[in-house]
Amino acid sequence: MSEPQIHIEQPPTRSLKRTLTLPYIVLYGLGVTVGAGIYVLLGEVITRSGNFAPVSFVIAGLVMLFPAACFAELTGRMPYAAAEAHFVGTGFKSPKLFLLVGLAVAIVGLISSAAIAHGAVGYISQLLDWPITAILIMVIISTGIISGVEIRNSIAMAGLLTIIEVGGLLAIVIGSMWAGNDLGAQAIKAVPTTMSPVLWSGIAASSLLAFFAFIGFEDIDSIAEETINPQKTLSRGIFITLFLTIIIYVAVILAALAAVPISDITGHKAPLAVVFEKTTAFSPLIITLIAIVATVNGIIVQLIMSSRVFYGLANRGSLPKILARINSKTNTPIVATVFSIVLVLGLAIAFPINRLAEWTSAITLAIFVLVCAALIQIKKEDKAAPEGTFVVSVWVPYAGIAACTALLLAGLILG
Repeated sequence: MSEPQIHIEQPPTRSLKRTLTLPYIVLYGLGVTVGAGIYVLLGEVITRSGNFAPVSFVIAGLVMLFPAACFAELTGRMPYAAAEAHFVGTGFKSPKLFLLVGLAVAIVGLISSAAIAHGAVGYISQLLDWPITAILIMVIISTGIISGVEIRNSIAMAGLLTIIEVGGLLAIVIGSMWAGNDLGAQAIKAVPTTMSPVLWSGIAASSLLAFFAFIGFEDIDSIAEETINPQKTLSRGIFITLFLTIIIYVAVILAALAAVPISDITGHKAPLAVVFEKTTAFSPLIITLIAIVATVNGIIVQLIMSSRVFYGLANRGSLPKILARINSKTNTPIVATVFSIVLVLGLAIAFPINRLAEWTSAITLAIFVLVCAALIQIKKEDKAAPEGTFVVSVWVPYAGIAACTALLLAGLILG
């Protein structure tokens, strides 16, 4: 059977309505990144690497820089939904890779949503004495409904939640410093002074988990067809999101380690609630509520991303056309959204958070390697990028391949 005739190098025959500006893009990026990260995995990363946890977050953030630069150029060249699929399919001129990568990206969003849902349950269960499965179902269905409304309303809601969740993290940092904790001294303590294989094995293993906390900037390209002036807006949104995330994460984990004994953080279902109680004069209920907001927000934006990828693949003929159906009232791919919700429910019920987070990181790193390789192929063709596109030096995608491969192998072997 011959390959389907999908003209991946041409713009899609129809696209979504362009309404999003830079503030919406940054709020979307921070929402999917912060909500999917520090609130969920702080305790797990500290469990693996202790006082050296900040190093794990720094390593993960630095690894992100190279693929982020590649994404910034490629989103300017191909501002379409199912973006990574377009990047790889065009770079290697392969409809099969277009479908394979598109499905991998959508699966990452679904697995990540399931992992974040477990994080949300950890905080919600502090307030509701319900069965865990019941809370999971409630969280996923309610966030799915929000993700299916008109895109500006969805992201405006996600943006409001993002402001709240970032505010909670800043309160922890400020509270820790106000309480007299020396974050600078904690940072010095975090620097390894030995090449002990045991120490660096723990750091490497936790770096793969910390990488999960940075996943999000690449989801910005999934709303490319709904972005005004995508060549400039998307690249700026990617870099602003990654820069702010690195600063926030390192500050929060230093504040936590300086304020609370490691034994009080590890194994706790709501680790930031413990830290918040120690660093501020307020009830831990406040940060618990904020953490619920953060994790719920993370699920919303991941569901938006996954549904857009399914829509983009279906719009190109790689998946059943029903997934490309756009609701006339919300102007969103409602069938793809419902399909995503059902899959997330199944994953969340079947697998624990650690396994889901590690799968998300591993698949994402593999996708990043393919995206960087695709940019190398595209650059070899020497085709001019559209006006306003951020263009990287030719060595950047090679560095991205090396960094992502190294972290993936280190995490899998040592984790």
